[in-house]
This record gives sequence, C-alpha cells and structure tokens, in this order.
Amino acid sequence: MAKIDEVAKLAKVSKGTVSNVFSQKRPTSDEVKERVMTVSRQLNYVPNHIARSLATKKTMAIGLTIPHGSFFFSAFHTQFINGVILEASFYGYRVLLDMIPVQKVKTPFLSSYPIDGAVVMSPTTDDDRINLMHGEQIPFVTVGRVMNTNIHKSFSVDNDNHKIIDNICKYLIDKGHKDIMFLNANELMTVSIDRKAGFIKAMNDHLLDVEEHMIHHKPALNTSEYMDYGYAETIEILGNQKKKVTAIIADDDRTAFSVLNALKDLNLRVPEDVSLFVICGDLSMMVQSNPSLTSMDLQPSELGAQSVRLLMHQLGVLQGDFSENMIIESKIIERNSCLTIE
Repeated sequence: MAKIDEVAKLAKVSKGTVSNVFSQKRPTSDEVKERVMTVSRQLNYVPNHIARSLATKKTMAIGLTIPHGSFFFSAFHTQFINGVILEASFYGYRVLLDMIPVQKVKTPFLSSYPIDGAVVMSPTTDDDRINLMHGEQIPFVTVGRVMNTNIHKSFSVDNDNHKIIDNICKYLIDKGHKDIMFLNANELMTVSIDRKAGFIKAMNDHLLDVEEHMIHHKPALNTSEYMDYGYAETIEILGNQKKKVTAIIADDDRTAFSVLNALKDLNLRVPEDVSLFVICGDLSMMVQSNPSLTSMDLQPSELGAQSVRLLMHQLGVLQGDFSENMIIESKIIERNSCLTIE
C-alpha cells in the first residue's frame, strides 16, 4: 500500500496538502484536490486513520447517541443524522452511531468509547447518558435542553420550543379554534416539558382554559402503545367521552397518521370536522397525505450540523465566539389540514 509521501511526490504537493485534501480541515483548490485524488486512486492510497489518531492524540471520531425502541428512524432522524455526518466529515471526523436501548445505559459503555466527543439526541430529565459523559469528562452537545440536576453548565442546540407551541396555538386560535387537544412527546423528554408549559401559557394568554383531556403524552419507547400513539387518545376523547375538539396538535407524523385513522373510524373529516397540525413531520410525507398536513419546519439537518460545529468548538477545532445554547429557527408550513371556523 502506498504511503502519503509517495502520493505527495507524484501529485507535486506537500504531505500536508494531501492530508488536507482527505481531512478537509483547510480549503484546497479543486485542481489540487482532483490531482491528489487521481494519484491516490492510481497508487491505491488510503489515509491511515489510526496513525493520524496517534499523532494528534485524538480518535478523530465523535459519538451520536439516539435512544430507540422497536421502530425505524423517522425522516426527521434521517435528516438530522445526515446533517451530523456531513458536517463531521468536513472536519475530518467519523461518526459512531450508538442507538442506546431505553433504560439500558450502562456505566462501562462510555469509558470504552473510542470518541473525542458526542452529540446526544432527545435528552430526558436526569438523562443517564449525560451524567455518564459528564462523569467521564467527554465533551458533549445535546439536541434539546439539559435538565440534569447535577449539571449546571452544558452546550446545546435546540429549537425554541416555547415559541413553537405559542406560534401553533396562535395560528389555530386565529382560525377560531378554542378546543385544542395536544398530543405531546413523552413526559420525561425535556422538549415535552417545555412544550407543555408553552401550550398552557399560550392558551391562558388567550383566556382559554386547559382541561385534563386536552394534553396527552407519548408512551415510552419500549411499550407496544408507542407505535399507535394518537389513535386510542383520539377515539377515547372524541368518541367515548364526546369531548368537543376542533383541532389536534400532533407531536410527529407517525402520531398524525394514527389520528387520521382514528378520525376516519369516527366518521370525522380533516379539516372539515377537526383540524390537524403536525409539529415534527417529514415535509415530503406532509405533502403526499390527503389532505396535505400543515406542519412546522424544524430544520433537522441544520440542527445536526450546528450541533457538530458547537462540539468542534469544544474540541478546539473551531475558534471564535459560540453561544453555549444555540437556537435554530423554525417556521409554519401551511397546507390543507387546518380550517378557519366561525
């Protein structure tokens, strides 16, 4: 196998330039990049990641921890992961994807991690992953607010969840809706806590009472009810209890489709009988649904990219001023599932 100095000599560049072409740490002209890549292919040269790690005292890898149950990634997860991988590769880092089973986080897993830092997705209150990383002194960035009682300073990237739910409530209330049911995320997730508080405040700000039947929480990931969340709640509240609900806010697209199935079984139509708003949805699926579903664009790819940039700052790769808690903008994408009522 060829060595880096052989590639540099044949491509008529320095060894540093060859290294930069593969790590992308510094900009290189397209002409030089093409020349280096052509020679590398000719000589069958592969960068020695282990050697580079030994030289820099770094693994050149970051972890991405995602809690999971028995389900496939949503489009949001996929776009977020793409954002993480693309941004990490720009700085010469690989991404170690770790799907951690819920309630099965064990102490040894972090101490043996071959990573320089980590991105933690979907934090919960007193999240074990965060406690362990903090204890092992592994730099990390969370996608969502940290609510661990023993951690007073942390780095995070998030949407403004209070603002998101306030904008959704105002959007629906301006359309005449007062009886709104909120199918929130799991109650242990920090995003769920923020959105619940935002929902109550938004309703109260418009002098609307929040009754018990109006707020629900997604079941735990490892339960059988998780996959169908939204169906039983809609059947129970609108069908069995006969509560007046003119609009439903669904946590994600899977929940929204469960709601659509329940409303169909109740002989109710969207949006004529019940309006439906999706917080976190696959934008392409929202268009293909009938009716197309009004939703928020949370910019998952940008969330992923900015979480890596903030982690790179912690690792000393990026210099400059960075906010410890970055907020990614979101906006309402209006389609056909929300109707103005009298």
